[in-house]
Amino acid sequence: MPHKQRTVMADINMVPFIDITLILLIIFMVMSPLLVQMQLSVDLPRAKAINTTAEDDVIRVEVLKNGTIIVADKKISAAALEKELILRMGKANKKTILVQADKEVPIQQVVDVFDAAKKLGAAKLGIGVLSKS
Repeated sequence: MPHKQRTVMADINMVPFIDITLILLIIFMVMSPLLVQMQLSVDLPRAKAINTTAEDDVIRVEVLKNGTIIVADKKISAAALEKELILRMGKANKKTILVQADKEVPIQQVVDVFDAAKKLGAAKLGIGVLSKS
C-alpha cells in the first residue's frame, strides 16, 4: 500500500475577515454623524450670582439674540465693533474683554467678538451668560 503524504495547509482564508471588517466600517461610518449630532447639544449654564464690582480694566461686550452688540451701554454694529474696541482699549492693552451673550446667540457671533479682541491685543478674554432682565 502506497503511503500518501499529508501536507499542512498554511493558507488562511481572509475573505470572511475582510467582509466583517467592511461591514463594521460601514456601520461606523453611518453611525458617527448621528453620534456627533447627539453630543453637540450644549445648554449654557444660568448665572445665579452677578458680579456687580465695576473695574476700569474690564470692557463688557453684550451680544443679544437679535444680533445687536452693546459695548459699555452703546449699541454698535458688528462692523464697527473693532473700532469701538480700539477706542475703549486705548494704548493700554492690559484690558479684559468680557463677552456676555444671550443663551440663543449662535456661537460664531461670540467667536467673532473674541477674534476682534484678540487681534487688538486684549490681555484676557472672558465669557458669560446674560441674565434675564
